Amino acid sequence: MLYSLAPTGPLREGDTVFSNGEQRVRISKLADVTRGRNDEACVLDPDSPLMIVQLSETEANDSFIAQVQGNPSHEWPFCPALIEVVVKPFQVFQKPGLFSGIQSLLIR
Repeated sequence: MLYSLAPTGPLREGDTVFSNGEQRVRISKLADVTRGRNDEACVLDPDSPLMIVQLSETEANDSFIAQVQGNPSHEWPFCPALIEVVVKPFQVFQKPGLFSGIQSLLIR
């Protein structure tokens, strides 16, 4: 509970962040699952967990590379698990809100 109420810190490599809504992102490295496709982008599900792989060296507001951690969907255009994508800081948030998680649970 204290973790959920604590302020967010700077982004670091190895941190887990979550997709802020449904986001269209560019694929960093084309993998086997993207071969034969014209589009070099995929869609992240809302609240999809991502692990930061590489941060930009120049500015904190630049995009960074993250690996999709969990997405059981195998349908294109949704991002498959373990693919690396280029994400901008406004497309993610650092931790799920305590009260928003409770609210979504109660709504279900």
